[in-house]
Amino acid sequence: MRKFDDSVSLKLLKARDGVMSFFRPLLQEHGLTEQQWRILRALYEFDELEPNQLSRKCCILAPSMTGMINRLEQKGYVVRRRPMEDQRRTLIRMTKKARDLFAELSPEVDKQYRRMRKRLSPQLVDQLIELCSEVEERMKL
Repeated sequence: MRKFDDSVSLKLLKARDGVMSFFRPLLQEHGLTEQQWRILRALYEFDELEPNQLSRKCCILAPSMTGMINRLEQKGYVVRRRPMEDQRRTLIRMTKKARDLFAELSPEVDKQYRRMRKRLSPQLVDQLIELCSEVEERMKL
């Protein structure tokens, strides 16, 4: 068995924590968790999604997603709707309040991304993205 500190999953978690340290303070300042920000980013890009689609895109387990959507709804950041053509479905969409917050935060998030990229080097960030994409692809069942 590998040494504890040489575990691939542990190395990935530590690397993720390091990367997220650039963004956490900004998100916390605005009362958002990392998961809530991922949900808002996905909804900003894809407009309207079902909870199960959000779960997959945001890498959040479905049971946790329900609570997160509830909290975002309570904050006034998302609304749910049932499409007329299929009342069994539920779609989640950002509110104007969330879009305004997203517009306010995006330049700051981009600034932090540039800082992180500079600290790691653009080449290393590109390599990390490629390697993670390859691992993700190979691990699909």
